[in-house]
Amino acid sequence: MSRITLVLGGARSGKSRFAEGLATGRKIYIATAEAFDDEMVARIVQHQAQRGEGWQTVEAPVDLVGALGRLPDADFVLIDCITVWLGNLMHHGLDIAVEVARLCDALKRVPCPVVIVSNEVGLSIVPENAMARRFRDQQGLANQKLAALADDVYFIAAGLPLVLKTGKPARP
Repeated sequence: MSRITLVLGGARSGKSRFAEGLATGRKIYIATAEAFDDEMVARIVQHQAQRGEGWQTVEAPVDLVGALGRLPDADFVLIDCITVWLGNLMHHGLDIAVEVARLCDALKRVPCPVVIVSNEVGLSIVPENAMARRFRDQQGLANQKLAALADDVYFIAAGLPLVLKTGKPARP
């Protein structure tokens, strides 16, 4: 298993830019977003422009585990982002805990470094409705599982990285 890095932060904190800066060699970008409206189309276009040339994009709005299992040869994989993926799972009525466990298992088999981007949504007020609270809770639990698995974990605030975990030896 190669090195796994988790990059956490709030909306527009600079998570993706930081994660993209870690990329080397043949790069795969696993995109979890779907363009359902003009605003989301604009966000996707902005992300594509930001990361520039040299990326092969794999779309995986729901079947992230399947996408990891079918990766072409690469030196680096970036998953952006877990938060959108969890929302997609919730929208489709899938069991988030089961899917996160499957993801953690699949990450152990990826033969190159993987960087995972995820939002930290638990720093705000408690949402007023049950669905939003459930999402916030599932996001926090997913981040905990991914952080436990990761070799390196960064928290990005105002474009600046804070190291939460590093130095765990890479596994063979």
